[in-house]
Amino acid sequence: MHRPAGEVRGAVVVCSELYGVNAYLRDVCAELAARGYAAVAPDFYWRNARRTELGYEAEEREAGLVLMKALDRDELVADAAEALAAARELAGGHGVAFLGTSMGGHIAVRAATELRFELAAVFYPGWLLNSGFPLVGPVPPLETAERIAANGVHLLGFCGELDHILPQEEWQEAEHRLTAAGVGHELITYPGARHGFAADRPADHDAEATADAWRRVYEALARHL
Repeated sequence: MHRPAGEVRGAVVVCSELYGVNAYLRDVCAELAARGYAAVAPDFYWRNARRTELGYEAEEREAGLVLMKALDRDELVADAAEALAAARELAGGHGVAFLGTSMGGHIAVRAATELRFELAAVFYPGWLLNSGFPLVGPVPPLETAERIAANGVHLLGFCGELDHILPQEEWQEAEHRLTAAGVGHELITYPGARHGFAADRPADHDAEATADAWRRVYEALARHL
């Protein structure tokens, strides 16, 4: 948890990639706090492993995949609800956003189907329209996109053109589903960018796309919170 030193402008629940609450995620929280937003980063793996903090080597990624595949959709929603309640307490009377990358983006979108908050800002979120993991459950989140609209959540999403996990066909179908359901949203595609373009992994990082995405995130936080 990171708290602003000065005036609080709202709160953000920061949902991690499969690597857990690692140094990258803590840096994101610190930057949010520096800009006036209380940041809460839940440990979604706590039932199976405490304080998971993984790096990006192959064996650590495999460990993260094992933990991710053990996650349960309903338990994730319960944890998201607890995090939302904590964020509301920290928000200084302002709104709350969920922010997530990859797995965390999926969690943020799932939370938007079940909980009321102001903004979901998601980087390359997986499994929006297909299942296959217990964390997704039998009904992927955009099958019930009308719930996002009913909960009043605005969705801001980012995807790289060359994303191998979230292909452009699925991203375009997500746009269609959100529009049909009446969800306020903006989905951005970055030409030439890959999955993980905003993370601190040199092989994937795209500095120009990352800078633009974060500019849009902070504009959205100021507007919706």
